[in-house]
Amino acid sequence: MVTDLAKKKCTPCRGGVPPLDAATITPLAAHVPHWTVVRNHHLHRAFTTRNFADALDLVNRIGRVAEQEHHHPEVTLSWGRVGVDIWTHKIDGLTESDFILAAKIDEAALTAS
Repeated sequence: MVTDLAKKKCTPCRGGVPPLDAATITPLAAHVPHWTVVRNHHLHRAFTTRNFADALDLVNRIGRVAEQEHHHPEVTLSWGRVGVDIWTHKIDGLTESDFILAAKIDEAALTAS
C-alpha cells in the first residue's frame, strides 16, 4: 500500500522544534500500519526475507531511499531479517519526515525480490 506520505519529501530538521506529540503521531502512524511507534520516540519495523541475499538487497534499497531523502535510519541485517528504526536524532524524537521515510521504505520493500 503506497500512501500519500510516500509522495512527500523529507525535510531536514535543524533542531529547535519539539518532537511530535501522541495526538499528532496517531494519524500519521495510520499511514504506515506495519510500523510500530515505540514510546512516541521512534518507529520500528522488522522485515522478513527468504535468505541473507534478499535481506541484503532490501538493506541496499533502504540505503538508496535514505540517501535520496537525506534521512538515515538505523538498519540491522541478519539472515532473513532486516530491522529498521527511524527517528530524528537532532530532536531525539519523531517528525513528519520519519513517517515519510517509513512510507518510502515500505514502497521500496514492495519492489524487493
